[in-house]
Amino acid sequence: MTKPVMLSVYGAETVCASCVNMPTAKDTYEWLEAALKRKYPNQPFMMQYIDIHEPPDNEHAKELAEKIRNDEYFYPLVLVEDKIVGEGNPKLKDVYEEMEKHGYAENR
Repeated sequence: MTKPVMLSVYGAETVCASCVNMPTAKDTYEWLEAALKRKYPNQPFMMQYIDIHEPPDNEHAKELAEKIRNDEYFYPLVLVEDKIVGEGNPKLKDVYEEMEKHGYAENR
């Protein structure tokens, strides 16, 4: 691992129409953070939650937020660095696989 990776979770306060009965994007953010801290203790990473209705002032975030609002992606949309690893109901396995490509290793 050369530097801590950035995980981004895009979402909104309301659950997406196709994702009824699933956790909210904020719940997904908290669940991912807890799971990754358990899986990769003492291996720092950064996380950010991005509200699709009020994205930060950078073009990439604004573009993805707009695509989600236009139903091109489901939310929560999860990225490791700039690679999309899950949307709607992200799978931990997919997030772990991408983290390990960046040098993270399971603590055994």
